[in-house]
Amino acid sequence: MSFERALDRLEQILGRAEALLPPVAPEPDWQADAFRWRRENGRGYLQAVRHPHEIALDALHNIDEQKKAILRNTQRFVEGKPANNVLLTGARGTGKSTLIKACWNHFRDQGLKLIEVDKTDLLSLIDILELIEERDERFILFCDDLSFEEGESGYKALKSALDGSIAAPSANVLFYATSNRRHLLPEKMRENLDVLYEDGEVRPNDSIEEKVSLSERFGLWLSFYPFSQDDYLAAARYWVEALGGQWNDDTRARALLWHRTRGARSGRVAWQFARDDVEA
Repeated sequence: MSFERALDRLEQILGRAEALLPPVAPEPDWQADAFRWRRENGRGYLQAVRHPHEIALDALHNIDEQKKAILRNTQRFVEGKPANNVLLTGARGTGKSTLIKACWNHFRDQGLKLIEVDKTDLLSLIDILELIEERDERFILFCDDLSFEEGESGYKALKSALDGSIAAPSANVLFYATSNRRHLLPEKMRENLDVLYEDGEVRPNDSIEEKVSLSERFGLWLSFYPFSQDDYLAAARYWVEALGGQWNDDTRARALLWHRTRGARSGRVAWQFARDDVEA
């Protein structure tokens, strides 16, 4: 085989090999204020969110103490002061994830950026942190509806990223997560019954310690509770009027019927009622 022919053959082989390699991840658009972590063809990248959900803090009702706590924590973070990772837990539909987005929206003009990370992508946390650790901006990594089932490994990556890796936590990133349960791993009755007796002392099985250790790595816990009827009606009135409708006795009666058919009272249910009730 001639040298030229061998060279052509080698180029063909290299071309086929390159075609099998995953494409190079696109460079993030750092001008954007919000991002999602995406995976495509085996590569992860930060995708800019062109139309982020912008909501004002004033639109959130009946959670004034939670607002005050997360605003204070985020203000400290934006100013370069020590701040805590935040876990928001409690009743569904009471504004946990919306409060995080509203808080980010409040501080975005001060350079705060938001990165949404799905639970399935938590194993990529090291890659995400490497992308942003040298940036001048400050980032909130947002994990919504966070909980784990038996056998899922993503929680170990999150534990390590929060506090436990050999690398020091980056000063320009905080984790804000929501969950319907405070202990992010399921606990079973048998684990509480499975105890060891030593010299008359009782100590829980070590598996219980493992299950609560992730939640404890969030320095600030904010709890959310089901709405009372008055709380629900106040939220429903706000959204009806915000969407251009009129609040009167008939509207109130329809709002009550709506939540009874849903079997729940929350800010989300109030918003859904308003969207259905207000004429276009």
